[in-house]
Amino acid sequence: MDQSNVPSSTLPPETHVVSVPAPTVRPRLTYLLAGITILVYLLQLASQPLLEFDLPLVLFAKINDYIRAGQIWRLITPILVHGSIMHIASNMYALFILGSDVESVMGYKRFLLLYLLAGFSGNVLSFLLSGNVSVGASTSIFGLIAAQGIFLYQNRALLPNATNALGRLASVLVINLVISLSPGIDLWGHLGGLFGGAIFAWLAGPRWVLEGLYPTLQVVDQHQGQHVVTGAAAVLLVFGTLAFLGMGIL
Repeated sequence: MDQSNVPSSTLPPETHVVSVPAPTVRPRLTYLLAGITILVYLLQLASQPLLEFDLPLVLFAKINDYIRAGQIWRLITPILVHGSIMHIASNMYALFILGSDVESVMGYKRFLLLYLLAGFSGNVLSFLLSGNVSVGASTSIFGLIAAQGIFLYQNRALLPNATNALGRLASVLVINLVISLSPGIDLWGHLGGLFGGAIFAWLAGPRWVLEGLYPTLQVVDQHQGQHVVTGAAAVLLVFGTLAFLGMGIL
């Protein structure tokens, strides 16, 4: 970590860089979420020869008429179902790569909230702006991209090479948004997940500061407790209101 913004009195003599452990956790929910999603896809495959239709997709997909009829779980459950082996493979690969990094700095509770809220936000925007049936975890994946970018930006003073990492992440985002313009891909779901994830991450994501004097410096996360509640409430307020408008409740 780059400590160039730390007062020189707190640093060891004749140096401006020290190594301070970051408050991170070992990613576990990433693998649990991937495991659950893969299990649901196996049920999709099994149900087709047994029942002659895809039961999980029928129950969980984003289908606008059913949502308007009151099946509001369809604003979150599409993240569990997928349309093909390539569809789930690409999403689970992205989850493994991005999820491990984001979960390690966010911790378990915030990471789970981020994943679910981004999925909800994406499906709400898709519900409002697209009449097509939609499935897939990519709404949540775009939320992870947003959260990773905001974490790098907000903590750039303490993270070496944060600027380069932001540049690479921006390239990944642009490429994926261009791909999202292809027929059959839910651009609005991706944008909704991106916006929902960004709102939550900006308000509730890790905001690291240095505390203490050398050699007892420690990295402390300023965004805890109330910040997490505020971030989640903001996403639910914005996208919950949009969902109610789309359902004709407001």
